[in-house]
Amino acid sequence: MSAYSGGSGKGMESAENIGSVHIAVASTAGFCFGVKRAVRYAERLAEEGGGYTLGQIIHNPFVASDLEKRGVKAVESLDEIADGKKVIIRSHGVGQAVYGELKRRGIEYIDATCPFVANIHRIVREKSENGARVIIVGDPSHPEVKGIKGHCLTESRVVDSIRDIELLISDKLFVQNALILVVQTTYQLAKWIEYKKIIKKHCTNLQIFDTICKATAERQNEAEELAKKCDIMIVAGGARSSNTAKLTKLCAARCKTFFTESAEALPTDEIRNLLTELNLERHGADIYIGITAGASTPNGTIKEVHRIMSEITKNEEMDIDFMAEVDKTFKRVYIGNRVKALVVSVNNTEAVVDIGTKHSGYIPADELTATPGMLPKDVVKPGDEIDCVVTSINDAEGVVYLSKKKVDAAAGLEKLTAAFNENATVSGVVTGVIKGGVIVTCEGTRVFVPASHTGVPRARKGETETPEELVKKLETLLKKEVKLKIIEVAEGRGRVVGSIKNASKEESEALKTKFWSEIEVGKKYIGEVKSMESYGVFVDLGGVDGMVHSSELTWNRIKHPREIVSIGDKLEVYVKSYDPEKKRVSLGAKNPDDNPWTKFLSEFAVGDIVKAQIVSTTPFGAFAQIIPGVDGLIHISQISLDRVTNVSQYLTIGQVVEAKITEIDEEKNRVSLSIKELLEETEEAEGEADYDEETDGEENE
Repeated sequence: MSAYSGGSGKGMESAENIGSVHIAVASTAGFCFGVKRAVRYAERLAEEGGGYTLGQIIHNPFVASDLEKRGVKAVESLDEIADGKKVIIRSHGVGQAVYGELKRRGIEYIDATCPFVANIHRIVREKSENGARVIIVGDPSHPEVKGIKGHCLTESRVVDSIRDIELLISDKLFVQNALILVVQTTYQLAKWIEYKKIIKKHCTNLQIFDTICKATAERQNEAEELAKKCDIMIVAGGARSSNTAKLTKLCAARCKTFFTESAEALPTDEIRNLLTELNLERHGADIYIGITAGASTPNGTIKEVHRIMSEITKNEEMDIDFMAEVDKTFKRVYIGNRVKALVVSVNNTEAVVDIGTKHSGYIPADELTATPGMLPKDVVKPGDEIDCVVTSINDAEGVVYLSKKKVDAAAGLEKLTAAFNENATVSGVVTGVIKGGVIVTCEGTRVFVPASHTGVPRARKGETETPEELVKKLETLLKKEVKLKIIEVAEGRGRVVGSIKNASKEESEALKTKFWSEIEVGKKYIGEVKSMESYGVFVDLGGVDGMVHSSELTWNRIKHPREIVSIGDKLEVYVKSYDPEKKRVSLGAKNPDDNPWTKFLSEFAVGDIVKAQIVSTTPFGAFAQIIPGVDGLIHISQISLDRVTNVSQYLTIGQVVEAKITEIDEEKNRVSLSIKELLEETEEAEGEADYDEETDGEENE
C-alpha cells in the first residue's frame, strides 16, 4: 500500500487532534486488457469517420457518450445499421448467429471480443460439437453470458445462485449427460469456488474450465485485501458494470465503501463527515483510504478521484505533488525495460500481450523472430509467457511496443560466445545474402559468414568471377539450414562471424574416421550419386566416395550409367572390396536375388528353341536377348544356311528371331544360339515329308 499523508479538510478537528490520512490506489484498478483493446478499436473507428458498436462498448456512460459525440454510436440491433459503416463487436462477445447475420447482410465488422471470452466460445463450441451439455456460472442477463450461450450447440444452463444449482441438480435427465462447466470471466471468485465445488459433487461426468479472467480475479483479490486494511474504500466505475458491482460488494463487506461513476459524483460532504467521525473515534490515530475501479473505468477517472480525495484530506501547509505520488502506485515501464509478457492473441501482423500494466502491449511480426517470412502464429500462441524488451511507449494512448527478437538475440549471443569458446558446432538458417557473404540466423542472432567460409565453390585459379555471379551462387543457400563454427565474437559490437566450411570439414573428417573404422566386405549403404563417367558412378557413402562399375549397376546391358541413375539419386550399394591406404572402395549395386541367370538356368536348357531380340551386331555375329539380362551370341556362321559375310544384311537391331540354344557356359555366363541349325532341322523335316509323299505315291501305283 502506498501511503500519502494529509491533514484535515473542512469541518475536521484541530490539527493537534488529527492523525495522518493515507491513500492507496489498487495497482489493478481500471481498464482491463480486453476493454482497453475494444476502446482503442472504437477510437480508431471515430478517426476513420465513425460507425457503430453492437451494444455499449463498455459499461461506462462517460466513455460511451464521448464516443457517440465522435461518431461511434451504440446500437442494440443490426437493424439499426443502415449506412454501410463498420460495426464493432464489443469485448463481451456475441453468439455465433450474430456472425452469420453480419455475413449474410454484408456488414463489415471489427471483432473486439476479449481473447479470454473468445477462448470460452471456443471451448463450448468444440465440446458441445462432441455432445457435451454446457453449464455456465454467471449472470444470465449479462451480454457475455448471452454470447457464450450463443456458441453452445447442445442444451446449456446458466446458474447464478444456490437455488439455480438446486434446480440444475434436480434435472436428472440433464446432469446424467457428459457436461462441461465454464464461468463468466468477471464472476466473483469466491462464489465461483463455492458453486464449482457443489456442482462437481453432484455431476460425476463433468469437465471443469476455470475461465475467470486472471485480471478480474487479481482485481477482486486486491480490492478485498485493500478493504481489509482500510477505513474507507472508493470504488469508481459504471453503474451498469458487472465487475464494478462485484468490487463494491466485496469492499462493502470489509469497510465503509462509496461507489461513484465519476470524480464529480463523489459524495465529498459525506466523506468529510465520516473522516471527522473517525478522527474523533480514533483520537488522532491514522486513517486509511483505498481506491479501486472496475475494468470499464478510464485511468483519467481514477486519477481525478484520487486528486479530489487528496484535496479533501490534505493540509494547507503541506506541499505534496499528489498526482506524482499516485503515478507511483502504477507499475512503470520504460524503454529498454525487460518484462514478462503473456500472449493474449495473435494475428497476421502482431502478437497482443499483457505485461501486467495498464498499457496495451504489441509485438510486431518483425520483432517476434529474426527468421524472415514467419507469421506470428508460427512463433507464439495465446497463453505463452515470453521475455520481451520495451522498444517504445505511448502513455497518451496507453500503448507499449515490445521486442522478443532483441531478448532472443541477447540470449543467443551468450550461447554463441560459449560455442566459440568450446569450438562447438551450432545450427542456423541462411536468411540473407549481403556483400561478401551470407547472414545466418542462429539462436535468434545474426551471424555473418564470409563467402570464403560458405563452402560454395569459387572460381578456379586463372578464372574470373563477377560479384553478380558470386551472389547468384550464394543465393542457392537461402532458407537452408546449415551447421557452422563460430570463428569470431565481438560482444561489444554484437558482431558474430561463422564458418559453414569449417563445420562441414570437421563433420566430414569425423564421418571418414567412423566409416573406415566400420567398413567391411558385404556391408550395405544408402549412398548419393555424386558424379558419373561412362565406366561407372561415384557414390557418397557419408564422407567417403565409392565407385560402382557400370557392370555392377544392373544385370541388364547398358551403354552409359545415365540410362538408369542420375546425379543426386539415392542408391543402395554393398562393399565388394576396399583399400584403406589408397582410400578406395569398390561397390556393387546388383541384387543377387534379381540375377537373371538364375531364372534362365531354371527355365532353359541346351536344345530349346527360343524367341530372342537382336540387341547388337558385330563383325563376328549378333547378340540377342533371350530374357532381360541374358543375351546369347549368334555367331556369323550360325546365322544362315548361306555363307554370311555381312551380319547387318541378315539381322537388324530390334528384330525378333527364332534360334536354338546350342551351348550354355554357366561359369562364364555365356549362351550360344544358332538360327542355322534350326533352319537345317526345318529343311530336313521338309525333305523327309517330301520323301514320304513320293513313297506313298509309288505304293499306290
